[in-house]
Amino acid sequence: MLDHHGARGAPHSPSRRLFLRRSSEMAFAAAVAIGSGGALINATEAWGLEVKGLKPETMKTLILVSRDIYPHDRIPDRNYAIAAKPFDEKAAADPKQKDMFEKGVAQLDALAGPGGYFGLGWEADRVALLHRIADTPMFEAVRSTLVVSLYNQKEIWPIFGYEGESFSKGGYIHRGFDDLDWL
Repeated sequence: MLDHHGARGAPHSPSRRLFLRRSSEMAFAAAVAIGSGGALINATEAWGLEVKGLKPETMKTLILVSRDIYPHDRIPDRNYAIAAKPFDEKAAADPKQKDMFEKGVAQLDALAGPGGYFGLGWEADRVALLHRIADTPMFEAVRSTLVVSLYNQKEIWPIFGYEGESFSKGGYIHRGFDDLDWL
């Protein structure tokens, strides 16, 4: 494996990006506490999420699963929690959905071994587990819901350089459509 200078390094020598990502994952695990009444609370980012349909531990894992499926270092955990909220809503409304999410997370925890999914320290290890369950209904429900629930959050659009719909503003033709100077 080559490091950022082109020299051979140990296979697990962490890059700066890997170190920062790992630090943020550990911060998420430590920062999100389960409060009374089934709420997830992140004092570091000052947000909370009330959980009604799923176990709080299940919801906490689903938020991390969401980050592992669609990883963006610059998106705060709060936005992943908002994106994962539909899982809890579906579980509260439909016992079959609740069973699917609870059993799916239990399967992930069992595959992960001691400490469960959250206990796996490296994103690559968690992603490998996600590949193993990629053909399950739970994984597909999470993946397909996140495409909408994560990327439809207007507050994260600037992170991607997306300005929103253009029809109401006359389209893109006269609003930067052809100002790509890098092509």
